[in-house]
This record gives sequence, structure tokens and C-alpha cells, in this order.
Amino acid sequence: MAVKLKPEDLYRCCDLNAFRFNTTDDIGKFEGTIGQERALRSLDFGLGLTSKGFNIYVLGESGTGKMRTIRTLLNERASKEKIPNDWCYVYNFKDPDNPMSISIEPGKGVVFQKDMDALIKALRVEIPKAFESKEYEKQRSKIVEEFQQKQKTLFTSLEEDAMAKGFAIRKAVTGLLIVPIKKSGEPLTEEEFAALDEKTRKKVEEMGRILQEKLDDVVRAVREAEKLVKEMLARLEREIALAAVGHFIEELKEKYKEYEKLVAYLEAVKEDILSNLDDFKTVEEQAPPLPFMRMPKPETSFVRYTVNVIVNNAECKGAPVVFESNPTYPNLFGRIEYKVQYGMALTDFSMIKAGSLHRANGGYIVINALDLLRNIFSYDALKRSIKNKEIKIEDVWEQYKLMSTTTLKPQPIPLDVKVILVGNPYIYYLLYNLDEEYKELFKVKVDFDSRMPRTPETIEKYAFFVASCQKEENLLPFDRGGVAKIVEYGSRLAEHQDKLSTKFSYIADLIREAHYWAKNAGSDLVKSEHVTKAIDEKTFRVNRIEERTREMMLEDTLIVETAGEKVGQVNGLAVLDLGDYSFGKPSRITAKTYTGKAGVVNIERETKMSGKIHEKAIMIISSYLGSKYATKKPISLSASITFEQLYEMVEGDSATCAELYALLSSISGVPLKQNIAVTGSMDQNGDVQPIGGVNEKIEGFFDLCRIRGLDGHGVIIPKRNVKNLMLRQEVVDAVKEGKFFIYSIEKMEEGLEILTGMPAGELMEDGTYPEGTVNYLVMKRLEEISEALEKKKEKEEEKEEKKKEKENSSNNK
Repeated sequence: MAVKLKPEDLYRCCDLNAFRFNTTDDIGKFEGTIGQERALRSLDFGLGLTSKGFNIYVLGESGTGKMRTIRTLLNERASKEKIPNDWCYVYNFKDPDNPMSISIEPGKGVVFQKDMDALIKALRVEIPKAFESKEYEKQRSKIVEEFQQKQKTLFTSLEEDAMAKGFAIRKAVTGLLIVPIKKSGEPLTEEEFAALDEKTRKKVEEMGRILQEKLDDVVRAVREAEKLVKEMLARLEREIALAAVGHFIEELKEKYKEYEKLVAYLEAVKEDILSNLDDFKTVEEQAPPLPFMRMPKPETSFVRYTVNVIVNNAECKGAPVVFESNPTYPNLFGRIEYKVQYGMALTDFSMIKAGSLHRANGGYIVINALDLLRNIFSYDALKRSIKNKEIKIEDVWEQYKLMSTTTLKPQPIPLDVKVILVGNPYIYYLLYNLDEEYKELFKVKVDFDSRMPRTPETIEKYAFFVASCQKEENLLPFDRGGVAKIVEYGSRLAEHQDKLSTKFSYIADLIREAHYWAKNAGSDLVKSEHVTKAIDEKTFRVNRIEERTREMMLEDTLIVETAGEKVGQVNGLAVLDLGDYSFGKPSRITAKTYTGKAGVVNIERETKMSGKIHEKAIMIISSYLGSKYATKKPISLSASITFEQLYEMVEGDSATCAELYALLSSISGVPLKQNIAVTGSMDQNGDVQPIGGVNEKIEGFFDLCRIRGLDGHGVIIPKRNVKNLMLRQEVVDAVKEGKFFIYSIEKMEEGLEILTGMPAGELMEDGTYPEGTVNYLVMKRLEEISEALEKKKEKEEEKEEKKKEKENSSNNK
């Protein structure tokens, strides 16, 4: 049966005697997370398991402390783990477009970078000095002199032989030639040669040919010697340079001997230096033909010998923990920068920049799931990196360019990182159900709850949380009354007398606001009245639309009657959620019935203003009517139900009871009390089911009635919602004074009796209801409608028969 709730049923106070302190100054800070045992165990499991695919998705409502918990646990765990290696990119002498990645112990990357810089600085001094030494000049001169002496000997011998035979060696455009000469030593002219007799000419030509062949042999020998000299000079330069370079390189190779790849790189550096000694030699600048034509001397670039340290873990105290707030592709995976010279975009391996995945390698990275999905390429590239266990730095737009351009393709870096995505439940289930790869890569679900049980232990933790906020932010201390109000507010947020909210960002905001109002009032402590003031002021800042809606009701722009009785009309209760604020809004629900067979018509459905759950509720009402009043014979009925002055979509089934009451009132003609509002869902058996937003619904109707004058007003709610009641103090006071009533019901009929003041009526053995009950009047009216339909049907059949008889008689004539 219906129960009239007592004041103590409407609000669960926090017992001040449960606290063992006077103010929060007497207790310490709270370390850890409150009320998230499931999430903490899941997170600990996910962080501890290093197998492939066991990355983590942390889900939960905003304000439940997800990020704070993750930050605390990761910093604690990471500090005890091994510091990962540094990563560098160096020039690839075999394939310049494919820079090499090198891993080195943490902190040694920068040391190696400095060693290479020092090496090149030293070589730029030592190599020119070596080539300016007397020893080098002496050996070089010796080689050159020997070549010149051999060259002179060959040409002198040939020249003497030619002179003896009447020939000389002359330079021409095509090279050295053998030409016949006169006794005076001058060459024969063409006319003089032509004047010779034929025998002499042939003899001269034959001798010239023989000498030319000897000359060609000499030239070839000189060229071979010249090539040999160049090789000897190059070998000399290499030996001299090696003497200057070798010990520097060997020292570095010895220093980094445990890094095989680095030693191979140093060997390649040595070979490149020896192959490009001209870059290190001092070159004298030649004077230009004209002073104004002097051009700036191009600087020799030694960039290829530098070391690009992209990850430096020298300052790490353990494994790295990276929180990526803007997960764009370059921010996650790194990028290759460019510089523009003379209108051309140029780059090299020294302009490779690391992404947050590089910095988190060997540790943990935390990314907001929604931000990740918003950035093009990032999500797919992240999955690819996790699957392949490597980080690639590449130009993702390359495939979309009209013209292909040459760019660097750095060697991938092995990836060993625990990825933690943080987001809301909607994104989690969306990815889980739509992306096959996701469930293979993110196997650990860490679910943060929005509420926890209200027990002495959790209440104590709430007090510790208040103390922590107070001390961290230098706020005024809270007395026991202030902390108790905070606890009660936690139950209101959780919408449950036996639960507390874990949305600690909301609780922290209330703590700060209560401090403000206490300080404003000149108090040394934050008391319960200051917390209440903070709650009221926060409501005042955001409830303009609620007040405007209530004002329209008071002006009768929105018609809501709170006095008298009406047939087929009841006050239903709905909740409007604006995002930052939700409030209860009373609405008139009306029903009309008339003779017909259309059944129950939902006007909102016909006008496409009804959601699926509301449509289901109307169908439940139709089913209930059939099972209640058509057990022995069918019933016929046409009825319409609507929310009056509804200008937006209606959704939900919390008005099922109210709609049925309006319908039964319209059928029976029994008026319903307008000073009582109704909320509650219902099943096909007439059992009343719980609904959401019960506090806002009651308070919304209470506020309207309070302004109009409280006079026996009340609200009917489901019994299963009593545990959700955490009503404002003024509502509790009104109930205590007998000005406002709240009834809880289990069966639909209990509410009907309250609204009509008549018994609902139990079904008797003969299938009828007792007179003087609502059900009796409903059954009677339904029978009248059925009889009227039968009579109408009989008249139509008689009319049809007469019409047929008339047609038959006319045919016989």
C-alpha cells in the first residue's frame, strides 16, 4: 500500500559524532585514490603485464580522478624501473637518405655528440697542420721530383735520337708531334717538304712514323707514371692524415667498444674523412680579376659528422612517463624539419625531431582517446607502431602529393612502451565493437566508477580528501559540520542515500567555493552554512532557465494547475538536463476517450515528437488495459494521450503511471487531484518501477507549489526510489510541518487511490469490480462503449440488408 514518507526518509544526514577531529587541521593529507578498487586493481594488472597487446584504456565519467590516479601510480611505478637508452641519428655514409639510428646508455648520447664535435674540431686543426709539416713536404717533393726526373730522362733521350735523325719534338693543339727539321734547326715547311724527291720524302715519312710511335710510347709511359705519382701522393696524404686522425678515432672506438653499431659508424667516419681530405685542408683564397667580383667563400659543411641526439634520458629518475596533450602525427611520431635556401627546401638528418613516443620509449605514454581520434593519421599510425613494435618517422602526406619529392627515410627505432588511452565509456565501446584491431591491442579495461558505498570508512576518506584540498591550496579549515555537509552533497551527487559520489573534481570545487563564502563572511572556519551557501550560490548562477520556466507557469503561459480536480488530467514530472544544470519541470498530461476502435493513440508519436522508450510505455499501457479489463470479453476504445504544451521531443518511461491515471480518469469520469504530481514507470502487471532524477522532479513541483502557497500538495514516487532521496532542507521542513507530502507506491492502483480519493477495486470471482470503485466505473464505461459499437454495427448490418433486398427486388422486376 501507499506510504506517506517521513522527514527522515527524505534526507540522510551525516552523523557528526562519526568524526574524530574538530577541524581538518587535526588530520593529515590523504594519499591515494578513494573508492576505485576495481579500477586500481585493473590498472595495476595492466601496468605489470608486459605481454604484447596488453595496453590500457581508462574509462569513466568526467571528474572521477582518472588522470590524477594515473599520474600518481605511473610516477610511483616508473621511478623504480630502469632508465631506457638514449637514441641518436647519425649520417649513413652508404645510404645518405637513410639516416642510422643508434641506441646508447642513458646520458651517453650527449657525451657522444660532444665527442664527435670535439673530434671534428681537432681534425680541422690537426689535418691542415699535418699537411703543412716539413716531413710531408719533403716526401711529396721527393715523389714529384722523381717523376719529373723520369719524365725529363724519357723526353731527353727521345729528343736526342730525333735530332740525330733530323727531327724535332714540337707541341701542337693535338699534343706532341715529331716534325722534320732543316740543318738550321727550323722545321720544314710544306713547300720545302713537297720539293724533296719522292725517295727522300718516303724515307722522311717512314722515319717520322717510327719516331712518332716512340713518342707515343714515351707519352703513355709518362701518363702511367703520372697516375702512379697521384696514387703515391694520395697514399702519402692518407698516411699523413691517418697519423693525425687515427689515434683520435681509435680512442673513441675504445671508449664505445660495447656498442657494435657505433664502432662501425666510427670506422665509416674515418674512411669518409680520409676520402675527403680536401675539406679539411687550408685553401688559399685567390684574388678575383676585379675587386667588386669578390664572392663569399662557401663554408665546408661538416654536418655529416654531427650526432643528432633525439632522446636524452640523462635527467630521468626511472622509466619515462609522457602525457601527450596534443596527439597530432608529428607530436607523436616525430618529424623532419626543413630550411629554405635560395627558394629550395633543404633538410638533413640533423633536422630529425623526436615525437612523444620516442621520449616515452621504454616507459609509458598517456593519451586522451578523443584527441587521438580527432587528429588525422594518428590513431592508425599508433596501432601500426604497437603492432610492429617500431617507430617510423615519415612524411604521411607524401602519398597525397602530386609530385614526388626526395626526402629522408630514417631507420625505424624499436618501440617498447605501455600505451594508456583515457576517455569516456562511449568511445571505448565504439572502438571495441567497430575496430577489430583495437581489441587485440588494448586488452586491459580500467573502469572508474562514479560512486562508492557510503560507509564509515569512505566517510572518513571524504574527510581526509577535504583536509588534503585545504592544505594543498591553503584554504580555511573545515569544522565537522562543514565536512558533514560535503559528505551529504556527495550522496546528492550520487543520487543515493547509501552511496557517495567519486566525482572528486566536483567535490573539490565545492570545497573551494565554501572557503570563498566563509572568508567573505569573515569566519576562521568553513562551517555547514558556508557549504550550503556555496551550493545555493552555484545553483543561482546556472538556474536562470529554471526560474524563467517557473515564471511562465506562474503567469499561466505554461499551464500547470496545482489546485482543484480535473477529469483526464494529471501533473507529470520531467527532468530537463542543460548539461551544467538539471531541474524538474511539471507538465500537464491529458487524456481523452471516445467510442471507436483506434485504441490508445500517442499524439507525440503521431507528430514524431516521441522517442522509442516513450512509445514503448504507451504500448505497455495498452497491454495493461487489455489484461485488466478484457479478461472475459474484448473491449473497444479510442483514446488519445498527450503532454500539453510540449514543444520538444519527449523520451523516457517515467510518465507511464501518470499517463495511465489520466486515461483511467477520462474513461471513468472520476476527477484527479491537481495538487499532487506523479512520476513513475510501470510494467504490464501494474508494478511501479524506479525512475531517474527523483530529487529534481520533487523539488521542481515543490518550488512551484511553494510560490503559489503550500496547501496539502505532494508528489507520488515509486517505492524503489526512496533510497535515492536527498532533498533540499526546505522540502524536508515542509514535509515536517505537514504542508507537503511525498507518497511512495509499489502498485499503480495505490497512486490511483491517492489521486481520486476512491478505492481502485479488486477483481471479484465473477469477473467484475465492486461498485464505488474506479475500476468498476472504468469497466462500466468500456462496456457502454462496446455496446454502442455493437448497436452501431447492427444498424449498419440492417441498413446493408435492406439495401441488398431493394437491389434484388428491382432485379426481379
